[in-house]
Parts: sequence; structure tokens; C-alpha cells
Amino acid sequence: MTDAANSYPGERLGLPEQGPGSIARPGRRIGALAIDWAAAVIISIAFFQYDSLATLIVFAVVQILFIPTAGGSPGHRILGMRVVLFSGPGWVGLWRPLVRTLLLVLVIPAVVWDPDQRGLHDKVAGLVLIRA
Repeated sequence: MTDAANSYPGERLGLPEQGPGSIARPGRRIGALAIDWAAAVIISIAFFQYDSLATLIVFAVVQILFIPTAGGSPGHRILGMRVVLFSGPGWVGLWRPLVRTLLLVLVIPAVVWDPDQRGLHDKVAGLVLIRA
């Protein structure tokens, strides 16, 4: 067993260090968040004359709809990531994306990470964000 100082994110989870199936790194995560938020802002401007609550709701709805159907939000998919079950292959279901998104919009759970770079919102929902 390697010590925490020498291990890579995802090693404790049995994931590869790089490439497909490895933990999605912060740069991609932040980029995906920016893409998803920008899309929500554009929709909010087009349909709600930019309302901050409408933007948040649009962002949440996109997350909740796309994670179980497309394997990730549009930003995740554009930047080559997928949201998968921590326990192994299978459908993430409906409740996991809902819980993940509710915690994501609270912000704090999303910025609290473990050594494997899994946000608290992913841990609670039993999910992991990996490179596709």
C-alpha cells in the first residue's frame, strides 16, 4: 500500500491514474461547470429576461435530466467525462442525480473533496466523476 503523499486520486478506489476511467481532474470539472452555467444563463436570458433563480433552476434541471440519460451534464460530456456509480457498472437511477444536484447547488458540498478528488455531493449520492 502506498502512502497518501505518493498516491494519485482514485488509486484507493481502484481506478487508473490516467486515461479513460480515471478520476476527472479539477480543470475539467470547473470547465464543465462553466459550460453548464453559461447554458443556464443563456436559457434564462432567452426565456426569463435573466432571473437568477430561473438560472439556478435551469442549471439544476439540466443536471437532473442529463446525468441519468446521457451519463453526465452537457459540460461533462463535452469535456469527456461521465458520472457513474461508485459501486460499479449500472444505471445511476433518478434519486442519485437529484441528491447530487441539490447538494451541488448548495456549493459547499461540491468544494469539499476527499483525497480521491470526489466532492461531498458525489460521495453522498454514491457517484464518481470519471474521464470517459
